[in-house]
Amino acid sequence: MRLILAASALAFALPLSALAAGSDSSSPPTPTDTTKTCKGGMVFDDKSGKCVAPKDSRLDDDDRYDAVREFAYAGQYRHALAALDAMSDQQDDRVYTYRGFIARKSGDVEAGMTYYQAALQINPDNLLVRSYMGQAFVEMGLLPEASAQLTEIRRRGGRSSWPEFALRSAIEQGKGFSY
Repeated sequence: MRLILAASALAFALPLSALAAGSDSSSPPTPTDTTKTCKGGMVFDDKSGKCVAPKDSRLDDDDRYDAVREFAYAGQYRHALAALDAMSDQQDDRVYTYRGFIARKSGDVEAGMTYYQAALQINPDNLLVRSYMGQAFVEMGLLPEASAQLTEIRRRGGRSSWPEFALRSAIEQGKGFSY
């Protein structure tokens, strides 16, 4: 019986470990040298083995997005914004998504929602922004609006994804995630 319970728990945990905001993992971003070693908002560049400024040409936007996510999870919103400012395309829906997340987590929910709307105008299939927007609705006590975003995530192919998991959990628990 214990073996069956353990196998069931493992089967449930595995899909969740494959899911997260900005990535496909339900766990927080693992701290890297960006937040463990680098100081002052510098980003660790794996290729050179050095801490570099977010605008450094050795970094590409994916490196910057990873840094944004790590900084945001660590509560280093100023550094996350500096990495966002270094993105090559400021009109990218991912930039608006993270600006919205940072604004919301910094207490400016109205600005966060404005950024989320901008991201959705560019890419209505951005499941992550729908999850973050839904989590904002949960935090404001607007559960029907949160549920509508969950329905949209599922309708747009996001079943069993991090955005679906995070929003569903936020609705069930009554609070959003920090990553």
